[in-house]
Amino acid sequence: MSMGKRQRQQQGLLFVATSDLPQQGGHPFYLRVNQVLDHCGFDDYVESLCGPYYAEVMGRTSIAPGVYFRMLMIGYHEGLDSERGIAWRVSDSLSLRLFLGYSLIDATPDHSSLSKIRQRLPLEVHEKVFTWMVAALGRAGLVKGKTLGIDATTLEANAALKSIVRRDTGQSYDEFLTKLAQTSGIDTPTRADLARIDKHRKHKGNNDDWQHPYDPDAKITKMKDGRTHLAHKAEHAVDFASGAVVAVTVQPANEGDTTTWRDTVQTACQTLNDAKDDPIAREKINEQVVEELVDDKGYHSNQVMVDLKEIGIRSYTSEPDRGRRHWQGKQEARHAVYSNRRRIKSPRGKRLLRKRGELVERSFAHVYDTGGMRRTHLRGHTKILKRLLLHVAGFNLSILMRHLFGVGTPRTLQDASAALLHALLRFWWVHLSTRMRQTTSQRPSWRYSRLWMASVQPRALNAQITPNVSFSTAC
Repeated sequence: MSMGKRQRQQQGLLFVATSDLPQQGGHPFYLRVNQVLDHCGFDDYVESLCGPYYAEVMGRTSIAPGVYFRMLMIGYHEGLDSERGIAWRVSDSLSLRLFLGYSLIDATPDHSSLSKIRQRLPLEVHEKVFTWMVAALGRAGLVKGKTLGIDATTLEANAALKSIVRRDTGQSYDEFLTKLAQTSGIDTPTRADLARIDKHRKHKGNNDDWQHPYDPDAKITKMKDGRTHLAHKAEHAVDFASGAVVAVTVQPANEGDTTTWRDTVQTACQTLNDAKDDPIAREKINEQVVEELVDDKGYHSNQVMVDLKEIGIRSYTSEPDRGRRHWQGKQEARHAVYSNRRRIKSPRGKRLLRKRGELVERSFAHVYDTGGMRRTHLRGHTKILKRLLLHVAGFNLSILMRHLFGVGTPRTLQDASAALLHALLRFWWVHLSTRMRQTTSQRPSWRYSRLWMASVQPRALNAQITPNVSFSTAC
């Protein structure tokens, strides 16, 4: 048989028969996602929601709202941070084309179309789609809304520190340092002179003095790894019954936790109350939402404890070691702080604090680390929040899929397939070692090899998609 050679230049075919195109069955995870969304009436809901923002007869046919929201949730499932990356992956993947309803000869949406639709659809539409997903979890009996955990993390902004300008004069950082050097007597300062002047200058990164010209919402802050960047602050409210995120807000990165918690809690209450408009979800979500709030020591202050007590929410807030306290003239704050201290020292309080660290940090890890949203590619809190709401909705959808089918992401299904292959290989190795032990004198080496193989446990063997699972209770 002669070796074939790759054709370097080949004229394209003028006509291609549809029967000659490659066929594939689609990704089993995305096929199940479409079954769930179709059964719940997702496309009809978003089309009625987005109808007022589309022209009836003018212009070319746009991307269907169901396709737009699915593509943004693909960003979570595939770990893609940018809309450009999502558009490229959809055009390259046959299974994602089938998931969105595109054939091989259809042109998939471009990233510019995604950006245009995101700009034209208001924030309220994205919030309602996020609420719809929370209501779907409520219909499945997962979200209760009684106990919430809250925490915040930083997102690196799409802006560079070297581009910041003065708020009062509009000078760049280098121009400002050059003027300082000339004022101090250096007529033509070098880079070494500017670095020496800037080294020991106090408050040189003050957000009251500096801003980014194209992203004023980005604030100078220190990241968790110790670096200084322009960043945003994302805050999650997580339901303890399911681990689902019921509220996500984007705040200025330089604001403390004691000032941003109120917006997040109010958003969570509004989302849960809106989800209860569904008659099935109303029966399964707690009648009085947000009765307990669990958070870390960054949220602890006298005023926060008093405010939570006034609005009827029991606090389980870790208390920092402040030494001996003086309560003269602060009896109300003293009672609120001591009540919180008594609750967090109880066995239930300790369990809730441990669970907060598990559930809230897990949402950060899945949404921002493996989900790819640790660094934003958009500017402005409104634009970032639109993208983030659908990204977190994909996280909530994975919880629903895991409840219904045992698999929450397509990557989990790949791990299950790899674990099945590993189990088959282990069975083959054990069988072969048994046969060899019967015919060879090297019994110890084969015995130890068998014991070593038996000690290796396959991963995610229970993560199988159960066929013919009824999800009528979820929708």
